[in-house]
Amino acid sequence: MAKTQKILIIGGGIFGVTAAVELNRRGHEVHLFDPGPLPHPRASSTDITKMVRADYGADEFYTGLMLEAFQGWDQWNREWPRPLYHQAGFLLLTHRPMEAGSLELESMQVLRRKGMEVQRLGPDELRKRFPQWNANRYADGYYNPRGGWAESGNVVAQLVQTGKEEGVRIHEGKGLKHFLENGGAVKGIFTTNGEVHHGDYVILAAGAWTPAFLPELQDRMRVSGHPVYLFQPKDISAYRGEVFPGWSSDISKTGWYGFPAQADGIVKVANHSKGLEVDPREEHDVPEAFYPKLREFLAGHLPGLLGAPITATRLCLYCDTWDGDFYICHHPGRPGLVVAAGGSGH
Repeated sequence: MAKTQKILIIGGGIFGVTAAVELNRRGHEVHLFDPGPLPHPRASSTDITKMVRADYGADEFYTGLMLEAFQGWDQWNREWPRPLYHQAGFLLLTHRPMEAGSLELESMQVLRRKGMEVQRLGPDELRKRFPQWNANRYADGYYNPRGGWAESGNVVAQLVQTGKEEGVRIHEGKGLKHFLENGGAVKGIFTTNGEVHHGDYVILAAGAWTPAFLPELQDRMRVSGHPVYLFQPKDISAYRGEVFPGWSSDISKTGWYGFPAQADGIVKVANHSKGLEVDPREEHDVPEAFYPKLREFLAGHLPGLLGAPITATRLCLYCDTWDGDFYICHHPGRPGLVVAAGGSGH
């Protein structure tokens, strides 16, 4: 990409806003478009928390990416008015002893090979160190001190503010209607408020909305919704990160994961699975059919949360690719268009 190109970025989630800040710093004229408000309330990256972890089973490529990304999180914490990444560690638990081929055992082995001090835990150690858990339900697991969570919505807001301060043109309230094309090449965009913008490149970083804008990707990307529950326990101290770090509970089999109490005492529990097929352009509530599964999990594993009031719920939108990988590349059939999507629950 030559210097001083005019780049139009569609989508102000984490893919779009980080691209905007970086490309602006490299000397390009960058315009970011989003229907708003920013952070967008239905965007995947908008929430109170997202896990920051390098535990990727046998996948050394993504593990390596995350080990590099930790340096970026540390740098942001130094630069921003207050830290938005919290390194309280990551706890992975299994109902049965970890087996060859399992996410947990392979993650532990890869991380140890890379020099990380991963601490294996049996039921007695789990009960002692992290007492909110019903240790009788778990046979094995480990605690990885190099990991934690980010205040994801606040991270996006901070990056938007950084972009504004550094010269990114933020077009909030202006979504993509369709592309401006000439001979198959993408030359710009038409916005939802009737404007035309020309650019040297268009980057589509629209998250769950990506397949709607590019129907040719609908057989490679699936939009799904996954339940998120926010609890307000009475004893907030019992759920702080020192004694209740971010966690997953046999996640490849059950899907359950969650986070420690935030500054306001809210504890988030969520489920990562195939999810529900949804239209991101519409509002969606967590179906009633999901609640019995939540109550069953809490009763057996986190009984202290069972009676805590639920203050809010949402469906977290995923843009799942067929192979679980990010799609970040030039569109092979539409010159001038770059796709950056496929978060796939990472």
